[in-house]
Amino acid sequence: MLLVPLLLSLTVHEWAHAWSAYRLGDDTASRLGRLTLNPLAHMDPIGTFLLPLLGVPFGWAKPVPVNPARFRRDVSMTTGMAITAAAGPISNVVLAVLSTVVYGLMFRFSRGLATEGGAALLLTALIQVNVVLALFNLLPVPPLDGSRVVEAFLPLRLREGWAQVSRYAPFALLAVMLYGGVILDAPLRLASGLLQQLLVAVAT
Repeated sequence: MLLVPLLLSLTVHEWAHAWSAYRLGDDTASRLGRLTLNPLAHMDPIGTFLLPLLGVPFGWAKPVPVNPARFRRDVSMTTGMAITAAAGPISNVVLAVLSTVVYGLMFRFSRGLATEGGAALLLTALIQVNVVLALFNLLPVPPLDGSRVVEAFLPLRLREGWAQVSRYAPFALLAVMLYGGVILDAPLRLASGLLQQLLVAVAT
């Protein structure tokens, strides 16, 4: 029940990176077969399968290769990388919202189906997984997507300092993985509250 939602969510996440890069003029991911919703093209043996099967509540897929030098001339490399990076978490937000709407419609038209059986569990897992993936990837810690977005808005005078900070990214990422529950607690509560309001609005 965790593996299927995670596999779907990670696949859409990586496809969104590839699709946005392609739309900006970079066909690197497309030429490598990553512009697809086929999970086999994106799976990582450890992050996509082993950890979820062991009950670890997070995972990852193979990063989509992006070559900013191939972006269209009207798109700067920094802006293009920020858009491409943001596309992944945005896709998870969209999946979470769509899953909430479908769950709400189930409550409205078939309350029994919404409270019993695998469909309800699957939709609940989809909502939770996508909220966590979106918030986790938006953290400004390299190599997470949020760091690319931050780089796009950093003034030039701060970029050298940011590069120095990025040298310690592996340690920061480890800390996030260990204490992610504490770091993301408030954003998770906010996102869950908003989706709960959406669910109630659709269900009634």
